[in-house]
Amino acid sequence: MSTHNRPAPVHPRHQLNNVLMHPVRFSIMAALAHTETDFRTLRDHLQVSDSVLSKQATALEAALLIKIRKGYIGKRPRTWLRTTPEGDSAWTSHLAALREIAGADALPPGL
Repeated sequence: MSTHNRPAPVHPRHQLNNVLMHPVRFSIMAALAHTETDFRTLRDHLQVSDSVLSKQATALEAALLIKIRKGYIGKRPRTWLRTTPEGDSAWTSHLAALREIAGADALPPGL
């Protein structure tokens, strides 16, 4: 069989999750990987404003990648964020694709 008849392998960039391509959303998912944290702690860790974190967290929640939970500690309102099982899977796949892209140190023979 000729190498010309073999289909070209699919480039790993096609496995990237478009929702996670935004730097703040990527950072949120990295910070939340397998944990839950409160809004204030996450905001300070990521060094973003309340409005930026809120907007990007809402986008991740709409994509079913995180869950936002509101409640109270005493009389003070609090917001917690955590990844969903779908979010954990998307995060793992996204990272694997990035690693594969970064690890591709040479073009295939014949190119």
